[in-house]
Amino acid sequence: MTEHTAETFSFKSEGKQLLDLMIHSVYSHKQIFLRELISNASDALDKLRVESLTDLELAPLAEDLHIRLEPDKEQRTLAIHDNGIGMDRDEVINYIGTIAKSGTQEFLKILQEQKGSEVPAELIGQFGVGFYSSFMVADRVELITRKAGSDQAWRWVSDGEGTFTMEETERQEQGTTVILHLTTADEEENLEDYAEPQVLRRIVKRYSDFVAYPIRMKGDEEDEVLNSMKAIWTRPEEEVTEEEYNEFYKHISHDWQDPLQRIRYSAEGTSTFKALLYIPAKAPFDLYIQDVERGVQLYVRRVFIMQDCKDLIPEYLRFLRGVVDSEDLTLNISRELLQKNRQIRMIRKNITRKVLDTLKKMKNQEPDQYRIFWGEFGRVLKEGILHDEKQRETIMEMSLFPSTTEEQTSLQEYIDRMSEGQKTIYFLSGASLETLKASPHLEAFREKGYEVLLLSDQVDDVWSQMVTEFKDYQLQSAAKGAVEFGEEAEDSESGEGREKEKEQQAPAAFLQALGRKLEDHVKEVRISKRLTSSPACLVGEEHDMSPQLEQLMKSMGQEVPPTRRILEVNPGHPVVRRLERLYETNPDDDRLQHYGRLLYGQAVLAEGGTLDNPTEFSRELAEFMTEAIGSDTE
Repeated sequence: MTEHTAETFSFKSEGKQLLDLMIHSVYSHKQIFLRELISNASDALDKLRVESLTDLELAPLAEDLHIRLEPDKEQRTLAIHDNGIGMDRDEVINYIGTIAKSGTQEFLKILQEQKGSEVPAELIGQFGVGFYSSFMVADRVELITRKAGSDQAWRWVSDGEGTFTMEETERQEQGTTVILHLTTADEEENLEDYAEPQVLRRIVKRYSDFVAYPIRMKGDEEDEVLNSMKAIWTRPEEEVTEEEYNEFYKHISHDWQDPLQRIRYSAEGTSTFKALLYIPAKAPFDLYIQDVERGVQLYVRRVFIMQDCKDLIPEYLRFLRGVVDSEDLTLNISRELLQKNRQIRMIRKNITRKVLDTLKKMKNQEPDQYRIFWGEFGRVLKEGILHDEKQRETIMEMSLFPSTTEEQTSLQEYIDRMSEGQKTIYFLSGASLETLKASPHLEAFREKGYEVLLLSDQVDDVWSQMVTEFKDYQLQSAAKGAVEFGEEAEDSESGEGREKEKEQQAPAAFLQALGRKLEDHVKEVRISKRLTSSPACLVGEEHDMSPQLEQLMKSMGQEVPPTRRILEVNPGHPVVRRLERLYETNPDDDRLQHYGRLLYGQAVLAEGGTLDNPTEFSRELAEFMTEAIGSDTE
């Protein structure tokens, strides 16, 4: 036997802390480590099976795919074997030697906040550290693996104290073996004897009965199969218990928390398929990261084909987890063929409609449940307003928004509360809810009793530019165009209304002069009907790009010409009145430009914007303060 030298590696510094917290956490369901290792083994078998469909050299290796448990009471070990895809040296270091590769810092922060109490179960699966739950039941873990198609095998060993060793070894077949050197059973610590066959039978039956490959356990004379391997979505719904549904979800999603909602669907006719889909209770941390594998698996006649079939669901439903099993597709279908396949398009259409119908029913019949869903996935669902024109109105009907009067409201509820004579749905978009609530654009709306929707998600800036109506009502930004309140429109046609408007007008010459002083920043200066207490605000033309959308486009690397907006001023505000008097006294007074820039800067800051030159604004503000303080104290 060839001798090999072991290399020693250290976990990254945050990984050491994370591993220590994992090992010493008081997690009450330590038995779930076995479900996690079986799920990992099942994934490895899936990958080999899929690769064998296109790589003929791997086909013979996929003939007897299985998982095998080997407990040893005398040695106090438990080995979990699979003959799946296996790993090479780099993959072992990347996937096993780097803890929670995509989310270590965030996961560590949450765990540290929970130190001294039970680890939140839902976090472990989300952050991909399920393998490390092994250290809750073992004081040393070995991993021996050989990549399918390779002659090299590797042995990884760690005692969970911050380092691991790697060395070349030997293994007869492809696949992976995880050997746990078990700690002593302790009932007080909820630590069972995992070298006891009866304990393993019970855990597998509870958590992994539906795994599609046989889970065998070494017996005295022959191996015993522990799981039924029945595809849960093919069984009559009334025969499947709630616990079985939930455990199947945890198996395919690696989530440790029960799902929020389950959707079961069967279609026959033009396209025959079954679907079992789940809506998670919590959004995963990588929901907004591109090119991350999601959770809708594709089966063809109960045979696993693909882990993440993006063509089965639209991107705005990417939070779904589950399986779709088609009777019509071929077993060797590729990702390229999927994109052009008519059957897949039919499945996608039917699933989309079914999921939206389920969400609509939840909204109407289980509003509290729906609000939980919306808090986790509302931003994602709203992407459908942009990308799915056929379902646009349906998604808008289901959408919830904060407003100036409600914590959350639907568009229909907003319409039902409209002021008399109101014919427009008003909204205001911005970077944060707090900034929007304090926006000067809302002053007159509040005074007149008009509700305004407050849109603070990035996706809102995009869809609100494209969608101009809902049902028979126009959608209009409170920060764009001219606003005309119902009673004012009627008043302006009467003599009394025209007289009132005349009193509120500042001289046109003053407005034009102020506009010339600020021509590098604004299109024009005009009197505002939006303001009641603030001196000024910035508004866009009806079809102008919002500042938030402009900033979003720039962050994506797109060149966007700056949009000059309109400065609206409040003629009744002391600042505007004094500026007007300053102009009337001396139209050429240099201070008009100086104070005008301050007024413009204040309007930018009031809406939560960013000044082009904050240093210059700060200097001018200091000069103004010096002048004001000096005149009062001299």
